[in-house]
Amino acid sequence: MSLHGERYIKTERQEKIYTQLHEREVAFQKCGARADVENSFPFENIAELQKIGFTSLTVPKEYGGEEISLYELVLFLEKLGQADGSTGLGLGWHLGIIKDLSERRPWQEDLFKYVCEQAISNGALLNRAATEPKTGSPTRGGKPETTAVKQADGSWRITGRKTFTTMSPVLDFFLIAATDDETETVHEFLVPRNTDGVSIEETWDSIAMTGTGSHDLVLQDVHISADFLVEQNRNERKARPSGWLLHIPAVYSGIAMAARNEALRFAINYSPNSIVGPISELPNVRRLLGEIELKLSQARRLLFTAAKAWDEEPNEREHMTAQLQVAKYTVTNTAINVVDLAMRVVGARSLSAKNPLQRYYRDVRAGLHNPPMDDAVIAMLAEQAIQTKKSK
Repeated sequence: MSLHGERYIKTERQEKIYTQLHEREVAFQKCGARADVENSFPFENIAELQKIGFTSLTVPKEYGGEEISLYELVLFLEKLGQADGSTGLGLGWHLGIIKDLSERRPWQEDLFKYVCEQAISNGALLNRAATEPKTGSPTRGGKPETTAVKQADGSWRITGRKTFTTMSPVLDFFLIAATDDETETVHEFLVPRNTDGVSIEETWDSIAMTGTGSHDLVLQDVHISADFLVEQNRNERKARPSGWLLHIPAVYSGIAMAARNEALRFAINYSPNSIVGPISELPNVRRLLGEIELKLSQARRLLFTAAKAWDEEPNEREHMTAQLQVAKYTVTNTAINVVDLAMRVVGARSLSAKNPLQRYYRDVRAGLHNPPMDDAVIAMLAEQAIQTKKSK
């Protein structure tokens, strides 16, 4: 078996899961392409990944999961991103959140156990719904307009609207940030999909990552028991690096690799009658292909090094913010560049609706709008450099 990326496969488990994804790559790609054209959702991809247990990989071993490392999460989501970016990004949120909760254990253990067991037995899916129409990205510090009103018996009534609720067509649980109407503090609640007052309004019309199904979540007088308040005063907890967010650049790296493969396929097979042999023999095309290899190699090394450091140096995690954010910034921007170079190799044919490169071109740009944003990373690096210099 020849797998581009196998140099990052280190164990038998990694090879097994990577191979499962490789064997289904063509089917996943076709389903994702169809969802893009139809402005629909790749239900078949999600169902197949649930069937092979992919959706429960980050569940702790104590609750029946594989408890995969961050390195493995990055490896597998990069591979899935090659097949379909929307599927990869959607499941990345679910798998990453479960991994983060496994590491931090902020919930009552019985509730976390319940969600994990649902993920194992029923393929249950979870995502956080934090963005709202008037707050923008939650990373900018906007306060949720969604309200939570405490009842006399300790339960809560939640009302509000969330935007960009990725994978909303198939989610079983939503993590909702809401403002306590009495104390003005922000809490996070777990809301099961089947709760009265929960509905999805199909608003997602993006030309990028069309298949993520990131519609609006509407919460109308939703009644939640006290046990489902999972984190109080969420905005007051100490800021900490979030290794699990490397799932984002992993997917965009996968899209870039898919573009690279398409450019190579075309260059090796296309031979216009104006030259002897395929265009892969032309110096200018070789230069473009070489640049693609160079950029991918640099970005992927940065990505996997960051993931490996998170796994192997847990005592240093609180100091890894810069390393993680630089990886995201570099990989996503490199991915955009790689897709552009691939399109230059293929030429005008890359703009055909039948060519996957036009979808990669649209999808890869969504990475600029996933956290952390480029300007925030640059500002953080500048502040870090200034403070380091001042302290000397």
